[in-house]
Amino acid sequence: MRPTFRFLAALAIGAAAFALQAQDFPNRPIKLVVPQAPGSGADVVSRMLADSMSRQLGQPVVVDNRPGANGLIASQLVAKEAPDGYTLLQTSVSLVSFNKYLYKNQSVDAIRDFTFVAPLADASFVLVASKSSGIKSWDDLVKTGRANPDKLTFGSAGAGNSTHLYTEMIARRAGFKARHIPYKGSAPALMSIVAGETDFMVVPTVVAYTQIEAGKVIALAQSGDTRSAQLPNVPLLKEVAPDVPPLPGWYAIVGPAKMDPRIVDKLAAAINAFLADPAIRAKLTDQFLFPIPGTPQGIQKRGEQEAQLWGGLIRDLKIEAD
Repeated sequence: MRPTFRFLAALAIGAAAFALQAQDFPNRPIKLVVPQAPGSGADVVSRMLADSMSRQLGQPVVVDNRPGANGLIASQLVAKEAPDGYTLLQTSVSLVSFNKYLYKNQSVDAIRDFTFVAPLADASFVLVASKSSGIKSWDDLVKTGRANPDKLTFGSAGAGNSTHLYTEMIARRAGFKARHIPYKGSAPALMSIVAGETDFMVVPTVVAYTQIEAGKVIALAQSGDTRSAQLPNVPLLKEVAPDVPPLPGWYAIVGPAKMDPRIVDKLAAAINAFLADPAIRAKLTDQFLFPIPGTPQGIQKRGEQEAQLWGGLIRDLKIEAD
């Protein structure tokens, strides 16, 4: 057989093998890597998703928690795996849109190194103030901040975390500066608000809700397009501050680069069926998570657009993460 014919024959055999693999997918367990610890909000969602996908696809979907380094550990692990659909990553806006600006020496580029499979859910955030600050509304925050440059303090879950960047963006658009005090997580940062050690912050609503209901912190505004049923009297940020861009807090599912589109379609269909289940939607809403069914192309475009906006803020403020 001539070399050219052998080469073409090899290509044909390879193509047939890939087609059979896609048609037969899945025929063994799927691993879903989660870049947060067990019990976290992302972990709760991932386990609900894994249970639903297991039933739909007829194979176990196993959650593998790999927390650390703002998702870099999990990202690097999944990026190196075979693009066969058997290793997936529950990613977030931080991993896709923030990390490449925050870390100087990271090896993973989300757009280049991943195949986007499907969007999952948007997380709700709320802007809160300490009772001792005397701030009771958005207008109070703006007036106090402008009248006392660099005097107000705000907590966050760490430098470069969403809670840090969102609060910086709010202060910038409102026309004042505040001093950042990072903590190791949203919960301890919120406790600094309760104790009056810091004045205000943006925090996931699921973390702050109990303290809001108990009257220990003041809710000034919430993210999203509609007021949550649990906080009907808290205005939307877009209502009180139209100049502030939407606060992204989404989760999505991705896999290694160059996945077969037919495998992506099977996985995306299972994820969108999960999001369409009324019981699942109710459980997510109770956790202040709002399903965002859609396409791989849609969530990738959203990640690229938000990288431009928030990457610019990271550069301007010279924020670096360890």
